[in-house]
Amino acid sequence: MNGWSFIRLHAILIYLFMFLPVGVVVLLSFNDSQFGSFPMTGVSLRWFVELWNNDAIVRAFKVSFLLGGLTAMISTTIGVLASLALVRYEFPGKQFMSTLLIAPILVPEVVLAVALLLFLRFLNVPKSFPLLLLGHVIFTMPFVVLVVQARLVGITRNVEEAALSLGASPIQTFFTITLPLLAPAIFAGALFAFTISFDDITGTLFWKPGGVETVPTQIFAMLRNSISPEINALGTVMIVLTVGLPLFGAALARTISSRRGA
Repeated sequence: MNGWSFIRLHAILIYLFMFLPVGVVVLLSFNDSQFGSFPMTGVSLRWFVELWNNDAIVRAFKVSFLLGGLTAMISTTIGVLASLALVRYEFPGKQFMSTLLIAPILVPEVVLAVALLLFLRFLNVPKSFPLLLLGHVIFTMPFVVLVVQARLVGITRNVEEAALSLGASPIQTFFTITLPLLAPAIFAGALFAFTISFDDITGTLFWKPGGVETVPTQIFAMLRNSISPEINALGTVMIVLTVGLPLFGAALARTISSRRGA
């Protein structure tokens, strides 16, 4: 066996080790038996129906979608404006501001969660949904900034300057030239923010108020009691959402870019 064959075999074994448990969860979610184990007694959508009829899980999905949507909207808006300022303008403290915006992804999330919680406790601010939203925005915004900055650096000023020289105002130039060119990156950043927020559990456990559950914290609460087949079905739904959405977004962004290029 030569070196490249060994590397390929090693890579295949690593991927199997990483994704085989995920495949088992997906497979068992369609098991008709009440006991989530092999051999499967039959194929059924029974546990997905149970999920739909579980009020606690439905509420958790509503909270997660609301939280993820608001996080994506706020993080994308602030991230786009911050990227424009960092790439297009010079101002005192620019390097410090850039480092400050990226810092949350350099710090372990549990440290960030505890630090924010202790800081707000010092200010006598109780746990609430706005606090949970703030934490998710802080954690997801750096991803938006990185994606939008990478796209913005590749957009030359020539097109924008041409629009300005033809009489367009800076606002018109932004909405007719810059924003359409940034659209794929903005869309990708929003999807990143939504997916990360929807899938987050570490910070959410620290920041959420009592009685509010997201899908990951609901799964965690269900696992503490017992391993129900509903957990497999819920895990399958989470896998489809957290994997399918970025893939769909990447394909859509690629399609938009190719059409604009054509």
